[in-house]
Amino acid sequence: MCVKKHQSAGHGSHPGPITGKIAGFGESNPGESHSMIVLGISGAVSHDPSAALFIDGELVAAAEEERFIRDKHAKGRFPYESARFCLEYAGIRPQEVDAVAFPYAPIPLSSPARWHYAARHWYAPDRALTAIFNGNRRYRRNMERLNKLVADFDLGGGRVRVVPVEHHLAHASSAYHLSGFKEKTAILGIDGKGEYATTFFGYGENGRIHKIREFYDPDSLGGLYGAMTEYLGFEMLDGEFKVMGMAPYGDPGRFDLSRLIAYDKRSFRVNTELVNVIGLRRYKDSRGKGYFFSPRLIDWLGPRREGDEIDDPYIDYAAAIQKILEEVSLGLIDHYLGDILKETGKICFAGGVALNVKLNQRIIARPDVKELFVQPAASDAGTAIGAASYVAHELGDDIQPMAHAYLGPCYTTGQCIEACEQHEAKPEWERIDEVPRRAARILADGNPLAWFQGRMEFGPRALGNRSILGAPNVAGIADRINAQIKYRERWRPFCPSILDRVAPDMLQTDHPAPYMTFTFDVGEGWKARVPEVVHEDGTARAQVVTRQSNPRYYALIEELEKLTGNGVALNTSLNRRGEPMVCSPTDALNMFFGSDLEYLIMQDVLVRK
Repeated sequence: MCVKKHQSAGHGSHPGPITGKIAGFGESNPGESHSMIVLGISGAVSHDPSAALFIDGELVAAAEEERFIRDKHAKGRFPYESARFCLEYAGIRPQEVDAVAFPYAPIPLSSPARWHYAARHWYAPDRALTAIFNGNRRYRRNMERLNKLVADFDLGGGRVRVVPVEHHLAHASSAYHLSGFKEKTAILGIDGKGEYATTFFGYGENGRIHKIREFYDPDSLGGLYGAMTEYLGFEMLDGEFKVMGMAPYGDPGRFDLSRLIAYDKRSFRVNTELVNVIGLRRYKDSRGKGYFFSPRLIDWLGPRREGDEIDDPYIDYAAAIQKILEEVSLGLIDHYLGDILKETGKICFAGGVALNVKLNQRIIARPDVKELFVQPAASDAGTAIGAASYVAHELGDDIQPMAHAYLGPCYTTGQCIEACEQHEAKPEWERIDEVPRRAARILADGNPLAWFQGRMEFGPRALGNRSILGAPNVAGIADRINAQIKYRERWRPFCPSILDRVAPDMLQTDHPAPYMTFTFDVGEGWKARVPEVVHEDGTARAQVVTRQSNPRYYALIEELEKLTGNGVALNTSLNRRGEPMVCSPTDALNMFFGSDLEYLIMQDVLVRK
C-alpha cells in the first residue's frame, strides 16, 4: 500500500533541547504542538545527489535523484526531484522545513587537512597553492547551488537554517545514529574523499560522535581502489563492485602490489607516482581521456584491461588489490578502534568502501566484533541521511534506528494499470489474485521475473521491491539474466534473499543481514541446493528477509519454498547495465520491453510478452 506516513499539522520551531553548534535555533510558543523537520540534501561531490527527510528524529523518506531523471549517478546535478518527492510523500509544505542539512563544510586553515593536501600535491603546484589560499572554493560553490535550491522551493519560508556538516561526520552519523546501537560504538568511514578527509576513525557514545583520527587526500583507500578499478577496465563509482566480484577468481599472492601503498600498522601513504594521481601525472588513452593512475602503472603492470572477460593477469591484480584493502583496513581498525571493540564489540561503517562486502565479512570475523552495522546507502547518496540525522540530533531529536531501506516512492495497482494502458508497447496485462503464489510458480518453472511492489529502495541494492528474481536451483538462470536481461558481464554474481528462519542454517550465522552489505560462507549442504547464488569462493552476499520488513516478498519466498524446497530467491536489481534502478511503473515497462524478460508483476498486475 502507498500510505503517506506523516501529515503536517500546525508546527513551528522545536521546543526541545538544542545543543552543539546549532544552539539558539528557533523559539517555541507555550502550548503549541511542534514537529522538527530536517531535510538532508546531498550532491556535494558532483555525483549521487539525493534527499532525505527526518520528522521528529524518524527517517520517513529518502531517494536518489538518478531514479527520477534516469541518469545513473546524476553527475553534476542537485536533488530537486528527490527533495520534492520527500516533502510530498510526507505531506510537508516546503515552508514547514526547519533545517536543511548539507554534507560538506568549510575546513579552516588551522586544520592539518589543507596543509597535508598541499604538501602531498607538490607536483601540481596550482592545486597545492589553491588548497592553502582558497581551500574552501568547492564549499562556496556548493553553498551557492544549495541556497538556490532553498530559494527555489522556498524552504522554511525564508527562515530555514542551512547547516553544513563535515562530509565524514555525515557518513559517521548515517551509520551510528541509524544503527540503533546504545553502547559505546566504534565508527569507521572509508571513501574516496569528502572535503579533504578520506578515512575516519571515531566512536559514538550517548548520541555524540567523537573523532579519533582522520586521513587526508591523496592518502585514500577508496582512491587507491578506485584507481585500480579504472586500470582493470571499469568506471569509478560502478566498477568497484566488479573488481570485488572478479577477485575470487584470482590468486592474491601471484603479484606483489605493495608498492602502491606504504603501511605501518597506524598510518598509510598512497604512492601517487602510480595511483590516485591528478593533473599531468594521469595516464591518458588515445581519445585523451584521463585516468586516476599514471603511465608508470602501465609500464609496471601492462596495458589497461579492456572488454568483459575475466582474464589473466587481471583477475590476479583484482585479488591482490582486494587483499591490500582488507589488510590495511583491518590493521587500522585494530590500532584505532581495537580498545572500543574489546569493550562493547559494536562497530558501524559508512563511506563508499563500506559497500565492499568481502571486507565487511572480514570485519565480522574479528573475534572482538559482536555486530557490524553498515549503512545500506553507504556511498555519497547516504550523506543526505547522515547530514540530516546529525543536525536533527544536534537540534535535540532522538534519532530512531533505521527499520528498513524502503524509503522511496510507491505506486498503487491503479497507477500500474494506467501505466500499462498508456505505454506505447501496448502490453498484455491482467489483474491477478494470490500474487506471491503466482509469482513463485513463474520462478519455479524456470523463468526470471521482474518484481515491482511497495516503496523503492534507497541505496544501490534491490531488496525485493524493484528486483529481478529467479529460482536459485534452476541451472543457468544466473547466466540467462546476465546475458539476456541485465546485459552485463557473465561472471557477475547474484545475491540470495533468504527467509529469516532459513538463514542461520544456510549462512552458518545469526548475524543481522537485512541489506546485502555482507558476504557469508554458505553451508556445504546448501551449495548444491542453490548454486546460482553461490559465488566462486563459496560465499553469498545475502539479504535476510523478515515478514515484518517486507510481508509480500516474504510470502513469495515462502511459496517458492513450497515448490522447490528452498526458502531462497535469486535477487538482482531491476535495471539494465548502465541504468539506474527503476522507479515508476513506466520505468519498469520500459526496462521490460528493452530486455528478454517475459514476466513482470507490478503490484497486482501481471504483464506478459
